[in-house]
Amino acid sequence: MPSSSPAAFAGALAAMLAVAQVALAAPADRIIRGGQIVTVNPAQPTAEAVAIAGGRIVAVGSEADVMKHKGAATEVTDLAGKTLVPGFVDGHSHFYSLIDVQTQALCASPPAGPCKSVAEVIAQLQKLKERRKVGPGKFVIGYGYDPELLAEKRAPTKQELDAAFPDNPVILVHVSGHGAMLNSKALAMYGVTAATPTPVGGVIGREPGSNEPNGLLFETAFLPIFSNVPGPDGDEAIELLRAGQDLYLREGITTAQEGATMKHQLDLLRTLADRGGLKLDVIALPFIAELDEIFGGKPPQNEPEYKNRLRIGGVKALMDGSPQGRTAAFTTPYLTDGPAGQKAWRDELSFPQPVLNEIVKKVYDGGATLFVHCNGDAAIDALLEAHRFASGDEPAKPRGTVGVHSQFIRRDQLEKYKAWGITPSFFTIHCFYFGDTHIANRGRSQADFISPMKSARALGLRPANHTDFNVAPLDQIFTIHTAVNRVSRSGQTIGADERITPLEALEAITIDGARLYGEEGKKGSIEVGKLADFAVLSGNPLTVPPATIEKIRVEETIKEGKTVWSVK
Repeated sequence: MPSSSPAAFAGALAAMLAVAQVALAAPADRIIRGGQIVTVNPAQPTAEAVAIAGGRIVAVGSEADVMKHKGAATEVTDLAGKTLVPGFVDGHSHFYSLIDVQTQALCASPPAGPCKSVAEVIAQLQKLKERRKVGPGKFVIGYGYDPELLAEKRAPTKQELDAAFPDNPVILVHVSGHGAMLNSKALAMYGVTAATPTPVGGVIGREPGSNEPNGLLFETAFLPIFSNVPGPDGDEAIELLRAGQDLYLREGITTAQEGATMKHQLDLLRTLADRGGLKLDVIALPFIAELDEIFGGKPPQNEPEYKNRLRIGGVKALMDGSPQGRTAAFTTPYLTDGPAGQKAWRDELSFPQPVLNEIVKKVYDGGATLFVHCNGDAAIDALLEAHRFASGDEPAKPRGTVGVHSQFIRRDQLEKYKAWGITPSFFTIHCFYFGDTHIANRGRSQADFISPMKSARALGLRPANHTDFNVAPLDQIFTIHTAVNRVSRSGQTIGADERITPLEALEAITIDGARLYGEEGKKGSIEVGKLADFAVLSGNPLTVPPATIEKIRVEETIKEGKTVWSVK
């Protein structure tokens, strides 16, 4: 939503009135001073101190002025030279993946994980089986494998997984999260056989010369499994979420996203919230396939307020897959074969255009904010067409639509985003983790324009940025680093012309993240009236050498004036 929206204005006005009441009623609860304060407020870029009362900011400015708010009970925090920035607002991730990272095997390659070969992937799965005492017939699940980074340049085969786990079904999720390798027992559990047709928008790998599945499933062929991967439930799941949220907090995140929420996941999140278990705000985006169940057949709508730090903030739809998995939909062929060896491969949309049109219209008619996963330029074309269809005669009417990833957007599409009020949430961390793969799959020209932060900002767009955890590690500082430097694993610069300044990169995960949710009136910058959500950093990303930004660490996270995580 734009900053000038009625909702944002009303929120800002209410916040200011609340602060005025608090300021008149009592001294500050806490004052923070003694370091560098980066406000992300162009009207007052830096400050010496900030005062907090009732969870909101009541003063920002010189230490002398702010200390006037000190009372006998005011806590004064000395930053000792460290840097205070606004709390990070998550542009896109999967909060519920906190369960996966605690209960599944990490099979990613360095630096995200330990696996350099097929044998090491299998070893990780075996360690998980032993650690969690997985008995016969129970699932062994791993995540994060990337065949491009393994010595063999391939995934473990179905036969290798069968031999290593003769008594267990195995699901090995691809680094993109959009597909997996399954062994024979897992295929049988989900009823995938030689007679199973490949669905529209999906990939089923087949054994050479036959229709027998080889274990590889992607996109709509994997979606039924993705929706029903076995795992902890009930109180165990709730406890894993409660404990796991520190992973977000230690990255300075004070507002997180659950970016494709199933009904059972939302139910568990609500239970956790009702028990007072959330230390940060969580935005849930119900997945498009479960709207009727989640909304009880009523039109999908945002929840205007948090309830115990949880609210529905939109709806998540899917247009295509992932470029690193070669399932993103493009208008031109990949330079490499498809995931199952297909030639002249472009992949296809997740659903036919008429279906996508009706999906978008349903969300627009209900009034919910639409968050659309789209990576390839054909998928972005599909989003634009669905938006035009659903908008009728008002394509430029503000709706707050977000193009999640929008990685391989063309310049003409970027201009249409601006004209029609669609905001990209980019993914610059891809430059490091998958930049070399994108050059191989799509060529240098397209790879260099991936997540074009600078071009988007030049048009007047304010893109957010994200990690898509657990596709990539949850690391907000590295997100800033990659937006500024855009360097791949091998040391190649991926699109030098799209590098942005450290301040712009910080804005993308603070104030611009808040705009995605219409919350820029109360979050995203250090201003009087806003929530006292902060991250304390070991260094200032605006002043250190750009190549060293990644070395900065979050040392404390503050939510509404209270420390919710600290290295101490």
